[in-house]
Amino acid sequence: MKKNQSASLQSGGKGAGERFSSSGFILAAIGSAVGLGNMWKFPYITGQYGGAAFFLLFVICLLIVGLPVLLAELAVGRGGRGNASTSLIRLSGHKLWGGFGFITILGAFVILSFYAIVAGWTMHYAMLSFTGKLFASEDYAMLFSHFNDSWLPVFWQFLVIFLTGFIIMRGVSAGIEKFNKVLIPGLVILLVVLAIRALSLEGAGEGVSFFLKPDFSKLSAESALVALGHAFFSLSLGMGTMMTYGAYVDKRQSLGLATLAVGGGDLIYAFLAGLIIFPTTFVFGLEASQGPGLVFVALPAAFSAMPFGSLFGGLFFVLLAFAALTSTVSLLEVPVAFVREAFKWSRGVSVFVVASLCFLIGLPSAMSLGNKVSWLTFGGKSFFDWMDFVCSNIVLPMGGLVVTLFVGYAWKGAAKEAGLRGWWLQTWLFMLRYVAPLLVLLVFLYSAGIIKL
Repeated sequence: MKKNQSASLQSGGKGAGERFSSSGFILAAIGSAVGLGNMWKFPYITGQYGGAAFFLLFVICLLIVGLPVLLAELAVGRGGRGNASTSLIRLSGHKLWGGFGFITILGAFVILSFYAIVAGWTMHYAMLSFTGKLFASEDYAMLFSHFNDSWLPVFWQFLVIFLTGFIIMRGVSAGIEKFNKVLIPGLVILLVVLAIRALSLEGAGEGVSFFLKPDFSKLSAESALVALGHAFFSLSLGMGTMMTYGAYVDKRQSLGLATLAVGGGDLIYAFLAGLIIFPTTFVFGLEASQGPGLVFVALPAAFSAMPFGSLFGGLFFVLLAFAALTSTVSLLEVPVAFVREAFKWSRGVSVFVVASLCFLIGLPSAMSLGNKVSWLTFGGKSFFDWMDFVCSNIVLPMGGLVVTLFVGYAWKGAAKEAGLRGWWLQTWLFMLRYVAPLLVLLVFLYSAGIIKL
């Protein structure tokens, strides 16, 4: 039975339900891309690096680097019909490429271990907001600190991984696809509702102007690299997710059109996030560039000051929780797909083992927050921060660089699998061979602190 299933996967058959429908694949890929990054990280880096001018730069980087690499990852996944490691081996015939692919799998696993903690924060804050307890105290920094000093983050981390595992255990079509078909439309509705509420605030125009009226004098070389890095990472590139999802795509699916749809969905999500965050921060005198604390410290203060703040605050954190879960699902599927192929385990056993290990690996990150375990903070960073730093600045750029070099130089069947011809094909290959590797390398060197701007 397992041999037949493996053969079916490689030949492009249904593979016991391990296939996306056309719309299901696009929604799942959009769900993987529109995680917490666009609602949590995007607003404060936009505030730090130039507002509307930075947003325009982000769009350009998304088009010239993000989309070509996204198409490359999807093509590798569908062409290899396996996990991020075996797909590279099957297409190249060399195990060395598989080793590079395993790095992306390991990256997804480690990212999930600490990403689940942040996803848990959003669930906790949604509950506090709906019950009104979030606004019982005006010191939101202290509230967030006390929360992380407790063991509640571990409970929420467990709940996030449990829910993610439950979805993944149901399979590709019955689990991942159905989940995203419900949550992605729900995300859009919540985004629109919250954007309308933010734009209706008195004085919202100043925030909209900051977000949409470019001042190019605020841009710098550092802004360009940060925009490039966020465009790359906001599409879930370099972590094996798009290669894994690509393995479940039907051969009749146009990867070019799917790439445009996913990129468009990611861009719309970032745009609506900006229309929510910037009018709100400007109206209530908040600093949009203050960093990660913007969401969990500054915005609760804004919601407490507006009519029906408990409702809109709750909806905002539910939105974040939805976005986080669509990403945790894609992250968990990456190592699960690898374990299923490597050990020939059933999906249920694979999910249980990987999810359990992910929870255990994530415990040091959860315990390093606050004052629970002091020895988990070293070198000026908590264990949580170190995991984030290593994955974001080393593992993911390396994974992205591997894919661009593999598709650009090593894989002869890339053009056929991508479905591009003529000018489009030549442009795509030029970007992958010359532009994307250089820019990704620059992001890597800058993020790792090797070059300074």
